[in-house]
Amino acid sequence: MGVKGFVEGGIASIIAGCSTHPLDLIKVRMQLQGESAAPKAELHNLRPALGFQTTTSQLARGLPPPARVGPITVGVRIVQQEGVAALFSGVSATVLRQTLYSTTRMGLYDILKKKWADPRTGTLPLASKIGAGLTAGAIGAAVGNPADVAMVRMQADGRLPIAQRRNYRSVGDAIGRMVKEEGVTSLWRGSALTVNRAMLVTASQLASYDQIKEAILANGVMKDGLGTHVTASFAAGFVAAVASNPVDVIKTRVMNMKVEPGSPPPYSGAMDCFLKTVRLEGPMALYKGFIPTISRQGPFTIVLFVTLEQVRKLLKDF
Repeated sequence: MGVKGFVEGGIASIIAGCSTHPLDLIKVRMQLQGESAAPKAELHNLRPALGFQTTTSQLARGLPPPARVGPITVGVRIVQQEGVAALFSGVSATVLRQTLYSTTRMGLYDILKKKWADPRTGTLPLASKIGAGLTAGAIGAAVGNPADVAMVRMQADGRLPIAQRRNYRSVGDAIGRMVKEEGVTSLWRGSALTVNRAMLVTASQLASYDQIKEAILANGVMKDGLGTHVTASFAAGFVAAVASNPVDVIKTRVMNMKVEPGSPPPYSGAMDCFLKTVRLEGPMALYKGFIPTISRQGPFTIVLFVTLEQVRKLLKDF
């Protein structure tokens, strides 16, 4: 029964991850806009978080007002400058990440939920669901962090000048070169952020899905079917996006930073990245990429749980 939960969660996660990969790539590109370590050309094409007006820090530095570049424009530019295939940059890392991270968190959450449920009623309080999500998310993130670092770098590579691009051929090449050039520890760069984000996402996403689905069924709003699954999963995706976006922005920047030999890294750690981001770009910079985040998180969560429910039906006799 425990292995079955891992298999079901893994299949659903890989399908959801691959189908929404272009949206995730656009989100990463938007989260990197405006960071101080970005190339000069990039700084003249920034978009303030959620489209708010230019910050005083930008004016003080003498930068021109940033162009209003939204997720659609970012996507169009990627296609124009790098080709349609660029929308799937790093998809091999996504497959590996979902295989390691999501399979682990989904399987562990399923095990903990069943273990902690009331033996008489089979129900689990919301607090226990959140606890199961926090635990499963932390372990899953620790396992999947190398694939996460590779995915972020492969997705972000196209925004760099040609001379500075890493040009990883695949997730295996990315991991191998990181170990060779930067050491094994580089595979767990930003791991604390990955774990924190995963705990927030798993707890908010899985717990809210179960809670909302149970409430819909208990109140007779809808029957247990596609409509219920889509409604509960979209709401869960929104909750997860709001909870995780600030950590996701910092995680993306720390993982993507390029450390030159003999030079100090752009960020000394997560807190340094947080402080520099807020100081230079304003607090709302922590919600950069929120529109593509929710645009991706909603479909991802819907595909994840709808697929999961169907896989469970197919495997119910095993």
